[in-house]
Amino acid sequence: MSKGIIIDTVGWGVALWLFGYLLGILLFFFVPPSLLGWIIMPIGITITLWVLLKRIQTYSMKYHLMIGVFWTIIAVVCDYFLLVKLFNPADGYYKLDVYIYYFTTLFLPLIVGWIKILKRQNFQL
Repeated sequence: MSKGIIIDTVGWGVALWLFGYLLGILLFFFVPPSLLGWIIMPIGITITLWVLLKRIQTYSMKYHLMIGVFWTIIAVVCDYFLLVKLFNPADGYYKLDVYIYYFTTLFLPLIVGWIKILKRQNFQL
């Protein structure tokens, strides 16, 4: 595996997850826990889009699929061990916002990759 693939999959996956985790801890003191995910999600999507558009330099759908799969695995594993097990939320953790977050983490790289490919094909005509 090349250095670029490791950075794009594991590096950015951990960085994006850690950003949301730290933001959640910061907001925990100001926002009801039931609203945390809904507040973090638009910020996280914006940062993720920036990473996908500005930092991921590929036009391969396979590569974007790999990124989505790795990022989702990182999110699920880190959430389970560093949120569910560590904090043991009284009302549970897995709610609609979390499932939307996992879905978005998996499919946003594919959507951005598809758009990049379409834009590139139009520029070559």
